[in-house]
Amino acid sequence: MEWNNKVYAQFGERIRPRVCALCFREDHLLLVWHRGLVDHQYFVAPPGGGIQFGETAEQAVYREVKEETGLEVQKSQFLFVYEYVAPPLHAIELFFAIEVSTGEPKAGIDPELSDDEQLIQQANFISPLQITNELADKKYQFHQLIRRYQPAKELLSLRGYFKFDNKTRN
Repeated sequence: MEWNNKVYAQFGERIRPRVCALCFREDHLLLVWHRGLVDHQYFVAPPGGGIQFGETAEQAVYREVKEETGLEVQKSQFLFVYEYVAPPLHAIELFFAIEVSTGEPKAGIDPELSDDEQLIQQANFISPLQITNELADKKYQFHQLIRRYQPAKELLSLRGYFKFDNKTRN
């Protein structure tokens, strides 16, 4: 079974409430590289994931950052909502600005997936120049908000609800 099919089986055909964390060290944005979400490329996005039953969105962002990067969230502030609809996927993402503990991020895990199905390959702080170069190179597919807002620090000023043309892939 292809990775995309596994991802769609796990997350598709349902509305998925998610949290996403925007974390900067100076002007470097914390990003996570996932395999298997797009054909033949890595999908690069801020750390985040699904909210578990009984968990607040703020608790979820703390947990997801720890799971995906190994870093501890010290402080968070809710910013905005982004809705992604591209069947079979439908996500409502709650974005938080966060501050994390010192230390370097490392590739974490998706506890809902087995060891041989792990999607996370890398977690790093990346500079605006690196993001610009990677976007131009199209080696990776970046989260739509990262593609739309350059420099990425502009994301910290967004408030409200956003839904862009989700038919566009890059």
